[in-house]
Amino acid sequence: MAKGTVRYWAAAKAAAGVAEEPYEAETLAQALDAARARHSGELARVLLQCSFLIDGDPVGTRGHETVRLAEGGTVEVLPPFAGG
Repeated sequence: MAKGTVRYWAAAKAAAGVAEEPYEAETLAQALDAARARHSGELARVLLQCSFLIDGDPVGTRGHETVRLAEGGTVEVLPPFAGG
């Protein structure tokens, strides 16, 4: 299992109640499942609308179960942003 950091932004941060926390997972899907288990309720709904960066690279439309996480890596959880 790889260990790293999940960083939550905006609505994801509010739903999780923390700005960041550690992960221990092999894939993005596993890391997100663990986050949902730790922060039941609103976070699960917010994650459905989020995009993700893994070590600065966008996940895009790839299946989360196929996205491998690296030791010491960072998962950025980015909800849709409003503004203009």
